[in-house]
Amino acid sequence: MPATTERTSSTHVHELLLHDSPDELVAAAVPFLRAGLDAGESAVIATGDASCALLREALDDDERVVVIPRSEVYRIRTPTALTTVRRLVEQQVAAGSTRVRVVGETDFGTTPRDWLEWQRYEAVVNEALAPLPLWGLCAYDTGRLADELITTGLRTHPFVHTPAGRSANPRFVDPADFLRSLPVPVEPLEDTAPLLRVDDVREFSGLRRAVAGVLAGLGGDHDLLEDLHLAIDEMSSNAVRHGGPPVTLRLWAGPDRVVCRISDGGTGMDEPFAGYGPAHGEDLSRGGMGLWLARQLCDHVDVIDDGGGLTVRLTTSLH
Repeated sequence: MPATTERTSSTHVHELLLHDSPDELVAAAVPFLRAGLDAGESAVIATGDASCALLREALDDDERVVVIPRSEVYRIRTPTALTTVRRLVEQQVAAGSTRVRVVGETDFGTTPRDWLEWQRYEAVVNEALAPLPLWGLCAYDTGRLADELITTGLRTHPFVHTPAGRSANPRFVDPADFLRSLPVPVEPLEDTAPLLRVDDVREFSGLRRAVAGVLAGLGGDHDLLEDLHLAIDEMSSNAVRHGGPPVTLRLWAGPDRVVCRISDGGTGMDEPFAGYGPAHGEDLSRGGMGLWLARQLCDHVDVIDDGGGLTVRLTTSLH
């Protein structure tokens, strides 16, 4: 497949680099970063420590290269990761850069449940970062990542890196369709008796007290449980305001996590990108921040539209 022509530097380019060795990574990423520096663009490394060391050495520790610890981008929750990238681009452009080139290695985590949040992220960035002067080269190590994650890369990146340059990716799918195709994970705790069950949420002060009482008895990390409590409050309020009755709530806890399921009887919501930014953009005074806030406060947020209303499932670790 022929390489594509250069796109304008004012829009996001999301490119996949599949490699199976450190040498292959260096051979692709170093010319990419050097070309950016030569063109007056910013060059950023946001990879794991081993890859970062290799790239910095190959670049002769060029002080113009910006190095960001991967944990500052990828092991925080996904809406915060998007905000981190936006701020990076804004800062570099304000300093005079015409575009920001980033070599990144997504940290998908260690379990399929962790993977899911970052699989979603790889699709969402195509929409959320589209207007930015950003060129991301996402490095996927085919010898280390699971086949499922390699497939995710191929389905979420409009471009692939080849020896001839950047080429259109024939396996790329529409990001909204990709998000809709992802399965809703099974949560075994939902097959057990809930610690709290409310069948018709109407009065919020009583609900807040009931949730607080259950969470206080779990003995988990106070800050994590406070964050979950706030997310539950936001999602319950959203369900009452925007969904249809009845609004129900179930809360479970296991040795390592808490799960809360909030459902309404409304018409549902087919908005795959919901909650990855404020609903009304920079104008926070207009509201629309509930799901965005929940995604920042909880480890996992699943939005489930099963044709009988809308369910939001929140999961947070206890420690």
